[in-house]
Amino acid sequence: MIDRGGLAEFLRRRRESLQPEDVGLPRGQRRRTAGLRREEVAAICHISADYYSRLERERGPRPSEQMIASIAQGLHLSLDERDHLFRLAGHNPPTRGSTSEHISPGLLRIFDRLIDTPAEIVTELGETLRQTPLAVALTGDLTRYTGPARSIGYRWFTDPAIRALYHPDDHALHSRVFASGLRRLVTLRGPKSPAAHLQQLLMARSEEFRAVWNEHEVGIQYNDTKRFVHPDIGTLELSCQALLDPDQSHMLLVYTAVPGSESYERLRLLSVVGEQQILRA
Repeated sequence: MIDRGGLAEFLRRRRESLQPEDVGLPRGQRRRTAGLRREEVAAICHISADYYSRLERERGPRPSEQMIASIAQGLHLSLDERDHLFRLAGHNPPTRGSTSEHISPGLLRIFDRLIDTPAEIVTELGETLRQTPLAVALTGDLTRYTGPARSIGYRWFTDPAIRALYHPDDHALHSRVFASGLRRLVTLRGPKSPAAHLQQLLMARSEEFRAVWNEHEVGIQYNDTKRFVHPDIGTLELSCQALLDPDQSHMLLVYTAVPGSESYERLRLLSVVGEQQILRA
């Protein structure tokens, strides 16, 4: 059963404890609200302001599990807080660990401050959960995919168009890295894991994957830089730094260019192109 009073109070308390900069929003001027406004919470949770307001007023239909998950992520809740929110709404909390898609508040706080840098948060299967605007300008919106195609490794072996984003001289290395990483996960997570299911799908769909998989390579890593090919900007050589959240098996990937290099200038140009794309959308 939903605890409407407890749910409303918990949401109000969490909303009032957050400031705009805590969730990557501009502060603006003449703020009179303690913490975030209801419409700001609704925006970052991707729900209507009217619906969210009704939840805080103990009204409206019971929110779905998907909506509660979105609210928990938008309010930057910890796993314990997320589970509490699910129980208040009358749902069982999702599982924790490697299959969870709930991003930790600490990782989100870092991500929210990378406003002028290509960065993304991905699962261990290479499913993109969040992207900065500059990352979207670099590779497109990678969060739009569904099903197995959410994994970049799956897309790599089943969708030839994906390869146009990367320098052709690096394609063979990408194939080896994806197959090697998936092999590690299948061994680590077991034969009934999502990684094992993905491996089975690729064995059935991709001759190239079967050939690379049968090499039994492990521990294949990228070079110091990744080379992206943008249709308007050209080739960018970017260093990739990774920050791992071991509890959730999520990684924050941050892409940077050497100051003064041609790629650095192209990255600056990409920020202008990205802003123009947002304005046209």
